[in-house]
Amino acid sequence: MVEWQRGIQSIVLEIDRNIKEQNDENLILSNLAEFLGYSEYYVSRKFREISGMQMRDYLRYRKLAFALKDIRDTEEGILDIAVRYGFSSHEAFTRAFKEAYGTTPSEYRDNPTPVVLRTAIKPFDCYLLGIGGTGMAKSTDSIKIYFVTIPAHKFLHIRNYESIGYFDFWQKQSKIPGQDCETICGLLDSIKGKLDDVGGNEADAGSGQLMAFINEPEGRICSWGIPLAEAYGVRLPLDYKGEVPPQMQIMEVPEGEYIAFEHGAFDFETENQIVEAEIEKAMKEFDYSQSGYELDTAQGRVFYFYHDCKRFWKYVRPVRKI
Repeated sequence: MVEWQRGIQSIVLEIDRNIKEQNDENLILSNLAEFLGYSEYYVSRKFREISGMQMRDYLRYRKLAFALKDIRDTEEGILDIAVRYGFSSHEAFTRAFKEAYGTTPSEYRDNPTPVVLRTAIKPFDCYLLGIGGTGMAKSTDSIKIYFVTIPAHKFLHIRNYESIGYFDFWQKQSKIPGQDCETICGLLDSIKGKLDDVGGNEADAGSGQLMAFINEPEGRICSWGIPLAEAYGVRLPLDYKGEVPPQMQIMEVPEGEYIAFEHGAFDFETENQIVEAEIEKAMKEFDYSQSGYELDTAQGRVFYFYHDCKRFWKYVRPVRKI
């Protein structure tokens, strides 16, 4: 099954690449099946088994997601956008868009409220499959440690006071209506102006979404003895005035001093555990007494956690001068 999850993940990436490049011919099932080296029937069945939907439905949702971002971020004509993503007319595009998002393209352009995008599925997730970093490859990148001042901003998120770790967080959130991973990631993906979004429409861009830990008395005691609530969300500009989805909350994070522990790019499948151990060791052994700073455990301060294997693994922890 793991090999099929890896194969379907490669098709997901291929779908987004061809949508972006407008290679509609490569999005035909026969060509996608040939790309993977299996029959159309077998690929279609496995795609549905792993993703929970027909491939044709996934293709339609992904094209609509790309189109929504173009409507949100450009002044291009709606008909031109519709044609680019394979819709035969303005009317056909409007029907499909409204069915997916509950609003018409023109209404959305005038009032881009958060909607649940069909974000790229990730069937091959080392964390959820429990196979991350099981190889023996040795990492050669060192841990960079530096202090940084982060300007005031807002943090739009959901939080959990009982979870421990990424997998447990989403397991618990899945039991809360409207707070499952697919819904939350889809909502966050539709929001414009995320401070950490570097990828636009690409499948593996991260979309500015990250885990965080908020100093809260009601939270679980973490490994370094601080009560923390786990959170998942996006950082937004301080002047963000957009709509806040009802299942989320937004907080203002004042300007503050932070220490960053950062590892460079790494191989997700073979080095994940190695990098995690290296960065945990660096954080544990760092001598704050020689730096003039100490961890700031004041209520409301936020720890940010970035996990993007193509760029870095990074913890950003709040500090204060001694």
